Amino acid sequence: METNIFDSGVRDMAWCPGCGNFGIRNAIMKALTELGIEPRNLVMVSGIGQAAKMPHYLRCNTFNGLHGRALPPATGIKASNPGLTVIAESGDGDMYGEGGNHFMSTIRRNPDITNIVHDNMVYGLTKGQASPTSPRGFVTPVQVNGVILEPFNPLAVAVALDASFVARAFSGDMDKTVDILKKAITHKGYALVDILHPCVSFNKINTFAWFREHTYYLDDSHDFHDRNAAFTRATEKGRLPLGILYENPDKPTFEESLAVYQDSASPIIKRELNMEKLSELIDSKQ
Repeated sequence: METNIFDSGVRDMAWCPGCGNFGIRNAIMKALTELGIEPRNLVMVSGIGQAAKMPHYLRCNTFNGLHGRALPPATGIKASNPGLTVIAESGDGDMYGEGGNHFMSTIRRNPDITNIVHDNMVYGLTKGQASPTSPRGFVTPVQVNGVILEPFNPLAVAVALDASFVARAFSGDMDKTVDILKKAITHKGYALVDILHPCVSFNKINTFAWFREHTYYLDDSHDFHDRNAAFTRATEKGRLPLGILYENPDKPTFEESLAVYQDSASPIIKRELNMEKLSELIDSKQ
């Protein structure tokens, strides 16, 4: 397989020079290539925002939906054809703000999808408003006196809801981000990867240097099957832990729980339409 098989060839990208999205794009392409996934078997689903433009710059199947609405169609796509690799990705504003309720509902359903969140702690597309993960005191053109709210903690929420895979990465570390993405994509069930990265235009606080100074990698002493330990790590202040915080491999997936797959594993999109049963269903609702 070619190393650039997911490269769409688009060079006129809307991201600013130096944006962390470039590193995330390279990491996604490298992870997918090393896993041997073919573009025809991959669906990238996104919402709205700079991060949500990622599927436009990759060679694969794409669904680009409404603001905050990436996770519901990603869940539906996987349920319709479980053989596909499905990745829902967008920024912290799209996933945790507009899509916050979908974020929690998807964790509870546990579809076998990967959820990549570009977390730069600011809204980039709309010129720098505070996002759900912006730190307290962060000054923006809208929050002129600084953010007054405690930042949303997606990892703590995910662990609290018993998400089956929870990890954090940093786009400045290519090899380690690729390794985390590969484990998330091959994990059976919902996998959250929150990727820290800088917005070079609208966030002058959380830079590459800031993330290097304020993060550290979990070592082998961390038991990522221990939910209490994972929650403790997720709520740490100061330096933020990177790596796999939590994994629960025993949860059934959303697709496995659906009645339509109890008697047959054949994807529903490949089954013959039964007009008689469909007519009976329609008639029963009239």
